[in-house]
Amino acid sequence: MGSYFGTDGIRGITNEFLTGDLAFKAGNALGQIKNKALIVVGRDTRVSGDMLALSLASGAISAGATVYDLGIIPTAGIAYVTKELKADFGVVISASHNPPEYNGIKVFSSEGYKLDRDLEDEIEKKMASLSLLPNDEIGRYFQKPELVDSYGLSIENICKEGLKGLKVIIDCSNGASYKVAPKIFEDLGADVVAINVSNAGVDINKDCGALHPEKLAKMVVETNSHCGFAYDGDSDRLIAVDEKGNIIDGDKLIYMLANYYKEKGILQNNLVVGTTHTNMGVQKKLLENGIEMHRSDIGDKYVIEMMLKDGAVVGGEQSGHIILKNYTTTGDGILSSIAIAKILAETKRPLSSFIDVQLYPQANFNVKVKDKVRVLNNEQLAKAIEKEKEYLKNRGRVVVRASGTEDIIRIFTETESEELSKEVTDRLVKVIENI
Repeated sequence: MGSYFGTDGIRGITNEFLTGDLAFKAGNALGQIKNKALIVVGRDTRVSGDMLALSLASGAISAGATVYDLGIIPTAGIAYVTKELKADFGVVISASHNPPEYNGIKVFSSEGYKLDRDLEDEIEKKMASLSLLPNDEIGRYFQKPELVDSYGLSIENICKEGLKGLKVIIDCSNGASYKVAPKIFEDLGADVVAINVSNAGVDINKDCGALHPEKLAKMVVETNSHCGFAYDGDSDRLIAVDEKGNIIDGDKLIYMLANYYKEKGILQNNLVVGTTHTNMGVQKKLLENGIEMHRSDIGDKYVIEMMLKDGAVVGGEQSGHIILKNYTTTGDGILSSIAIAKILAETKRPLSSFIDVQLYPQANFNVKVKDKVRVLNNEQLAKAIEKEKEYLKNRGRVVVRASGTEDIIRIFTETESEELSKEVTDRLVKVIENI
């Protein structure tokens, strides 16, 4: 049996790789792992969400589990409800930022964290052998859309002062946040305009949301709004726009939040967690402000693992996954946007005034190979990488890794200039091609 779980759950094109049969097996495996399990299930707006959620629920029920189906809800909402109910597992049917034809299966533990590799391996083993119980032992299925409201209220509770006087535009990416995010901002008293709030499922992430914030940036300036917030399909990412129309990525948002929390005395250990792709400019500027940054592997599950290990309360990725550990167990774009809006309402300062950091140029280059594992473990490549690191020293960084889903070697460079990045990348590409 091949490996189903990638860097963020099971993901693929619907009815090609990710079929109803595969979802049934995944649900059945969860039902096998915990006797009479309680499983919370939700999804984003994709057309295939109903098919896959019901297939997964059927598999789980056939193995004796009880399933609570919450309907359309952000990924972080499933993590929250799972933890609150002390359910055995939470499952999100979503492909996050991917196009509409993709979908995925993300699984959370009873504590609201993404599963570790050992448990994912156990699920894959169970998927190979179904457990189909007799009629009097199978589980039950209940629709629980009201639990989405409990997630929304939990976010509102972090901003009891409200957001009155703040003019905000939010881009819901025609995804899971289409209903809950506008309601949260409205309940808190903000003057909010929500765009891309279709729930048709065919246009999720299409030219909108966190991957395409250009229209949002233009609208913020044209409407004289204080800021804009863009989510992705399952709203676990956040990209912001300041009052001048500047697009603010996850690195800059982490910088803002870390500095503000340090000023308030609530940045535990004066520490944040980024990833191998977090900009050096952010790391250097944070250090000047007395804040240390640790780097995890790419993926918000690895960020939270390091946050728990090292005692950090703020962490995240350049892509917009931001984790505020005092409030959540996973990336939550809506919660992060409320946390930022709260700072703006409290300080009466413009968003641009918090982003006084100069970023280093970054570049990514993909090299297609026949065997990514063999290439990545090649001694010649290891020596070449060390040579380039020594060559760069304090002028930049280079990271070489294998793609989690394709036979591709990814070369990431971050240096003082684009010319220097190209020079280093070209030499590494030649080494890889020779291997």
